[in-house]
Amino acid sequence: MTKLHPETVAAWIALATANRSLLEGIETALKCAGLPALAWYDALLEIEKAGETGIRPYELRQKLLLPQYGTSRLIDRIAAAGLIAKLACEDDGRGFIVRITEQGVSVRHVMWPVYAGQLSELVQARMTKDELVVLGALLKKLTSKLP
Repeated sequence: MTKLHPETVAAWIALATANRSLLEGIETALKCAGLPALAWYDALLEIEKAGETGIRPYELRQKLLLPQYGTSRLIDRIAAAGLIAKLACEDDGRGFIVRITEQGVSVRHVMWPVYAGQLSELVQARMTKDELVVLGALLKKLTSKLP
């Protein structure tokens, strides 16, 4: 068995704690503003970026890094709110594509200032630009060889 350095464990705990704390802060701010959860923002952004052609659920799942069932549930909830449309896929009789609606674009645009404000307060205000560059590089290093 590989022996872990105490620094490895401490770094892992700090990373997990920071992730949880920052996400909770963003989620709380969105909820207090009467807005949907952060996962909705991420999904709406990816669907909007897909443009008029839309995006297949499996492609969205890859971009969001959610399990299949999580993506399906998320799509169903966002569609039920009228923020995306589920449309038949011409190439696959059983499949569908999702496309953002005008209401979905509006909601995403309303969510962004709240999300950006939290990023500013919780991340940007606590680190220098140089520290942010180093942090970004270190985090990319952790995921550079992951599938």
